[in-house]
Amino acid sequence: MSAHDHAQDLARFVTASPSSYHAAAEAVRRLAAAGFRELDETKVWDLAPGAYVVRRDGAFIAFLLPEGDGPLEGADIVGAHTDSPGFKLKPKPTTGSANILQAGVEVYGGPLLNSWLDRELRLAGRLVLADGTERLVATEPILRIPQLAVHLDRAVNADGLKLDRQQHTQPIWGLGDAADADILAHLAELAGVEASEIAGYDLVVADGQEPRFFGAGEEFLASGRLDNLTSVHAGLTALIRAAGAPWSSSPGEGERDDAAAARGRRVTMLAAFDHEEIGSGTRSGAGGPFLEDVLTRIVGSRGPEFARMIAGSVHVSSDAGHAVHPNYPERHDPAVRPVLGGGMLLKINADQRYATDGVGAALISRLARESGAAYQEFVSKNTMPCGSTIGPITATRLGIRTVDVGVPLLSMHSAREMLAVNDYAALTRILEAFCVKL
Repeated sequence: MSAHDHAQDLARFVTASPSSYHAAAEAVRRLAAAGFRELDETKVWDLAPGAYVVRRDGAFIAFLLPEGDGPLEGADIVGAHTDSPGFKLKPKPTTGSANILQAGVEVYGGPLLNSWLDRELRLAGRLVLADGTERLVATEPILRIPQLAVHLDRAVNADGLKLDRQQHTQPIWGLGDAADADILAHLAELAGVEASEIAGYDLVVADGQEPRFFGAGEEFLASGRLDNLTSVHAGLTALIRAAGAPWSSSPGEGERDDAAAARGRRVTMLAAFDHEEIGSGTRSGAGGPFLEDVLTRIVGSRGPEFARMIAGSVHVSSDAGHAVHPNYPERHDPAVRPVLGGGMLLKINADQRYATDGVGAALISRLARESGAAYQEFVSKNTMPCGSTIGPITATRLGIRTVDVGVPLLSMHSAREMLAVNDYAALTRILEAFCVKL
């Protein structure tokens, strides 16, 4: 599969995944088509060698159990997250004034607020019905946050745009009086239920524009939710290939046998968590027990064999990072300057905001040589605060050696981010080398 074709499949995955719940559902659909069996957390797991996936709300963990007898030597884990910064629908969500219907939303994570203005937006997520069942729902572009005209704010270009997180971010969705309207009724109609059946919901605002290639050679991709559906999709590609499932770049039968032998008695896993953008401290976040629960079930206990497997495990935490911005070069380290088109990022921080150490860096160097993919280091400028990822959280919770990587972006946390197509191909090739071990 060419780099451009691979990025086109990423675009299809993003379009199908306007919320974390949709991302988990789409991932499970693709994995099921590749032969993975979905597990139910409320049931006993009878695990034989094979391919499995388990979903928890907007998160999922998929894994391959190896053939053979004896204790497991460790787990090779690709980590990612399914959520993105933006807005979440509040209780009593139908508001408005001046004959304009609005949706009451709360800021989720750390979005670039101005990037959400003057673009058509969707609502997406899950409805929870009175009987406890759940329905995924996604609207067409029905929302918009209109900016104040320059005629009414003459100083905006000189003084900069200043947005109040409450007053200036409530999107419009129709005409009329809020007392006579209900945005949930529209969502209920899309889900094929009555509005009175909705007992709860988790709904977010998503960009309504399709992903788009641009540049003279279509070398760039612009899309919402590249942070961090790039890593989810790349991890899926790598795990599906490791399973030997149908894929245009899948190994042949002999290569699959070689890969199985190379993996030995090791679990190969993709763990895609929710709620990274708000700190990961939830039941489906990296700070919660989801990964530990699954690993415990695989091993069968929390005893010495579990500790032994954890000691032999490796976690490649994959999350988007920053390329040098050509209009703001002074915001980046003067010597370490990763660029769009330069390959995947190896993310490093002295304060362990990224979990990469020398051993992890050597691992990425080896995987890059084996895959023929380019990578480049990233560190923050000393005067700029450094973000973080699920990597240090997993390393701290379970003691698994972790290295942080990701695809370089511009416009991170915008409603619409951008990447270089070849960088995304490099990320996937390196994750494939980690999972497939050819």
